[in-house]
Amino acid sequence: MPLCFVDEPFPLGISFGASVRVEKRAQVSSLLNGMEIRNAIWKGSRRHYDVGTGLRSSADLHSVLGFFEKVGGRLCGFRFRDPMEHKSCAFDGVPSATDAVIGVGDVTTTTFQLVKPVGVGASLWQRKISKPVVGTVSVAVAGMTKTIGSHVLLDPMTGHLEFQEGHIPLSEEVVSAGFFYDTPTRFEADHLDINLLHFEAGQVPSIPLVEIIG
Repeated sequence: MPLCFVDEPFPLGISFGASVRVEKRAQVSSLLNGMEIRNAIWKGSRRHYDVGTGLRSSADLHSVLGFFEKVGGRLCGFRFRDPMEHKSCAFDGVPSATDAVIGVGDVTTTTFQLVKPVGVGASLWQRKISKPVVGTVSVAVAGMTKTIGSHVLLDPMTGHLEFQEGHIPLSEEVVSAGFFYDTPTRFEADHLDINLLHFEAGQVPSIPLVEIIG
């Protein structure tokens, strides 16, 4: 049975006030001489959010409760706009078609996955972008812009780009893209503990979300 995913964004006004925790996994072993051996268990990372910090009113609170009911608690994933990381360029920049290299042509490959390079040197990894925001994606081949919808088709549920006949990247041509994107996310618990009176008195509830990896 395919995993449930509701292709709707978590309320944007609340998501931009969320707190973010980035998780990485490494193994650290201490030797008898005091030196260390460190190995990465995860090449990438996983993000956790607490949207309780984004609540500004009782209307926001009811909006989250309604969304929780809609997605069935932990059952279904959904789109979440990470307040710290949601575009292909620098945080204060504007996405362009040459932001992220997503592949190199070989005459026959027609499908390319949207990715975003993260980190530098030995820690560099390719973050898979599976939930691009429709209408924000631009694509270039060898620096020349391609038209979404005719030259290349976008699947907003997977982040796949499918080049059409006559526009398939040739050998050694660099394929790049720029975009805004959402992070596939789910609620981290099957329950919400919220007291409206406490909230109106200034007590912020914890409402944890977690990034879906895969």
